[in-house]
Amino acid sequence: MSLLHGLATRALRGLDPEDAHGLAILGLKMGLGPWGGADDAILAGSLGGIALPNVVGLAPGFDKNAEVFGPMLRAGFGFVECGTVTPKPQAGNPRPRLFRLSEDRAVINRMGFNNDGLEAFASRLAQRGPTGVVGANIGANKDAEDRIGDYVTGLKRLWGMASYFTINISSPNTPGLRALQTKAALEELLGRLAEARDALPPQGRVPMFLKVAPDLETGEVETITETVLAHGLAGIMVSNTTVSRPALKSRFREETGGLSGAPLMGLSTRVLSEFAAAAQGRLTLVGVGGVASGADAYAKIRAGAEVVQLYSALVFEGPGLVTRIKRDLAARLRADGFASVAEAAQAR
Repeated sequence: MSLLHGLATRALRGLDPEDAHGLAILGLKMGLGPWGGADDAILAGSLGGIALPNVVGLAPGFDKNAEVFGPMLRAGFGFVECGTVTPKPQAGNPRPRLFRLSEDRAVINRMGFNNDGLEAFASRLAQRGPTGVVGANIGANKDAEDRIGDYVTGLKRLWGMASYFTINISSPNTPGLRALQTKAALEELLGRLAEARDALPPQGRVPMFLKVAPDLETGEVETITETVLAHGLAGIMVSNTTVSRPALKSRFREETGGLSGAPLMGLSTRVLSEFAAAAQGRLTLVGVGGVASGADAYAKIRAGAEVVQLYSALVFEGPGLVTRIKRDLAARLRADGFASVAEAAQAR
């Protein structure tokens, strides 16, 4: 079966990237995904107080509309984050808007929060059952008059359905969205979200995380950390895609949008380390950006992340990659004498 999945992944790489993704989602819905098997106990962890069977999660963007979280959990991910979802459905930016940089093991996207909207997302999430950790990544519509209001709407509509929420203010593909990372805007955003959260039924209360960009100015790491702490969020997802462009080989290297994959690994891990220094153990940090191997996952953990996520590497390796990452990560933890992921993260 692993050979079959490998052949399917190679076949999909011959198609337009967005078409290939659509076919992958269809195949998963038809039950054609891999089965990950039992997890090594050393990989168990916690996401803002939520127990995880393993700390390797699926980053948002793959399952935008909450269609295949079940198959991806069965493939071996410890948790799945769906979205980004906006209150109203939106088509996103014109195609082509997704580019596979094979020589660089990278992806550039300018999707623009294309999704089916909150109602479709909520109806699927409501059917997920009691097992498995499934998060909701919420955003704002491009044409929203009150973007912060869109985040509040998403929180309220999905309350009691998601295992956790991620507030995505760091996509480079919605004009002006990253301005919400500035101190005054972030104070207002998190303040209104905290007010809405505290007014909702307590039985639906789950952790909230902030997803940040890797392209931050001097001092912003400390400001964001303290603002997140002040408003009672559980942690920070570090990081989203980058608008910077390191040396790339692909003919698509000049395309606009967010760059992810292997070239993002070093930058996102450095910024993660800065957040770990600022947080001093007071927040859960999730390492995202460039994870394609057990070595990459381990590097994020040693930089201070107790949990990691990946997505872009699946474009090149397929969903069976998660099993290989977990096997290698467990071996690296034991080789260095650690009894758990949390112990390795705290020993940075």
